[in-house]
Amino acid sequence: MKQCAKIFIFLICILLTTLPVSAQSAYNHHGLKSCIPGYRIKKKKDASFFQGNRKTKNYFEGWYFKMVSANGASILSVIPGISISKNGEEQHAFIQVIDGKTAQTRYFSFPAEDFSYSEDRFAVSIGENFFCRDSLVLNIINDSIRLTGTLYLSNQTTLTKNGKRKNIMGWYRRMPFMQCYHGVVSLDHSVNGTLNYNGNILEFKDGDGYIEKDWGRSMPEAWIWMQTNSFNSPGSSFMLSVAKVPWMGHAFTGFLGFFHHDSITTRFGTYSKAKLNIDQLSSDTLNIVIKDKKYHYYITAVHKNSGLLKAPVNGAMDRRIAESVDAVVFLTVTNRQGEVIFEDKSNFAGLEIVGDKKLLKP
Repeated sequence: MKQCAKIFIFLICILLTTLPVSAQSAYNHHGLKSCIPGYRIKKKKDASFFQGNRKTKNYFEGWYFKMVSANGASILSVIPGISISKNGEEQHAFIQVIDGKTAQTRYFSFPAEDFSYSEDRFAVSIGENFFCRDSLVLNIINDSIRLTGTLYLSNQTTLTKNGKRKNIMGWYRRMPFMQCYHGVVSLDHSVNGTLNYNGNILEFKDGDGYIEKDWGRSMPEAWIWMQTNSFNSPGSSFMLSVAKVPWMGHAFTGFLGFFHHDSITTRFGTYSKAKLNIDQLSSDTLNIVIKDKKYHYYITAVHKNSGLLKAPVNGAMDRRIAESVDAVVFLTVTNRQGEVIFEDKSNFAGLEIVGDKKLLKP
């Protein structure tokens, strides 16, 4: 029965994608140093691909899917990934879920052998669950939970410039020995479909979606992260990440992010010589100003309901961090002359304020 269910999920995956991939070549199970010809080049060009195909210890990788219904009645974030401890003896795949309306979180662990990935595109399966750019299939059933259904993701906005794919880290993406790397898969897309969550039907008709990811050894000692594409202005999206970054025996405060509006995407960060100033940093409110060569960004973020998520330390998911999926973000963007380019508010933002806040002062 279990094998039949896996075959059924695989057939759904084929129907939901447009690339002609055969059952024999589509997926590799995560194994010890699985070396696939040409895969190194593919994953280097596209951060959404599984990056850890040659990792055997001290490694994690996870994708973050956020879905918000058009009326805000359903907010859900789903994080599939894999965890390999420092010595490599403990390995497992996982799916984390956070309900943005109740702040309830759940963590589901799977054998590492249940994790598989595509050689040809961003597509990951964990047991009978499937994740890619244009779909998300959940089939988690046990004694305490039922989370099933399919969501269809369409009209993705990717991080590109002049038709070429860009990465959110700039030239930092090429630096070796980084503790953690970050990627943005979809800045904004439409979400349609339904999920059955313990008998509650979550409707996502014409909703908003977002996908990003992290991979490496550990999350930083301290960081701020915020993201929303649920502004009153449709299609607008914003993300900011500030972290204490260790590297080669030293540490610095680094930041990166993007702003997308009117079909134009602007990246900013330490690598672009943008300047960041944290005017206020309390337990629930942030005031941040970012200035680069084109725009000035004025951000106020207010923390609301939080749920506890697991985060990696030396590959193992041993840390607990709080995330709000229904935070409020006010964003004003001006040009260098002070003319307002964008001014809006989102009531459905993701927000994390983790670790010693004093470490994040630039």
